[in-house]
Amino acid sequence: MSFIRFAFRLPVLFFLLLTFGAYSQNDSITLVNTKWNAKKIAKGFVWKQFSFRGNLFGSNQNINILEVRQGRKLQFEVVDNGKILKTTSEIGKETSALAALNGTFFNVKEGGSVDYIKTDGNVVHQNQLQNGARFTHQKAAISISDKDLKIEKWNGTEDWETHLNGEDIMESGPLLVFETKPEQLDSNAFNVTRHPRSAVALTSKHRVLLVTVDGRHENAAGMSLFELRNVLRWLKSTDGINLDGGGSTTLWIANHPDNGVVNYPCDNKKWDHAGERKVANAITLRTRQRH
Repeated sequence: MSFIRFAFRLPVLFFLLLTFGAYSQNDSITLVNTKWNAKKIAKGFVWKQFSFRGNLFGSNQNINILEVRQGRKLQFEVVDNGKILKTTSEIGKETSALAALNGTFFNVKEGGSVDYIKTDGNVVHQNQLQNGARFTHQKAAISISDKDLKIEKWNGTEDWETHLNGEDIMESGPLLVFETKPEQLDSNAFNVTRHPRSAVALTSKHRVLLVTVDGRHENAAGMSLFELRNVLRWLKSTDGINLDGGGSTTLWIANHPDNGVVNYPCDNKKWDHAGERKVANAITLRTRQRH
């Protein structure tokens, strides 16, 4: 039965890959020339949004970007809820954050991250492996120190994450861009099929981009990881990592309308801001505490 399914999907995946590749040149021009709806939230970070009407990857797309300048006044953190699931907006409010983005993959039924997480120097989750091997979303990580946020690539060793220097670490993936180069992606269904997506990227101008792509609606098709990888490159990202997406995809900004949710989470199957899924962890942005 598995072989039959694979034989059926292979030409479909091949067709989709050819289709995505055909759009890339025009799409890069479209994205680069986009005049984003931009709003300065506070000193050091700007919210950008744009809805593409059929002219990006031949589809409707809705993209939100929070562009943050790394520096002394703003601090990223990994927030983990243990086994308790909460919406991204709840996590943002409870931690008095300025903004929040849903985090890495988790057990929907039992709660808790399935990927390695360290917060405030303490390991709170180890990787849950498959037959002793890492999942693709355990081969990259966001590492946050007192100074800045970095994106790290697995070096192939068993205890790689324990040697990362960040006080906060969240494994996720796949890695999409690293040191300005596109990362190779497998042509599996998760990577090729369009879904809502969440990502974190870095630019050469010392900016962090928190990115959401909406989907599963006629107003927003969602993206494959190949398409998302292209978007991050066209945004001039030096490094970029995929986070948990789908119904989890949520970008929240404090004190904004619609409970602070600026994208269109799809878990309620409506085109509104109320369809948040409860998640196990998030990346938050707050004002740096003075010591």
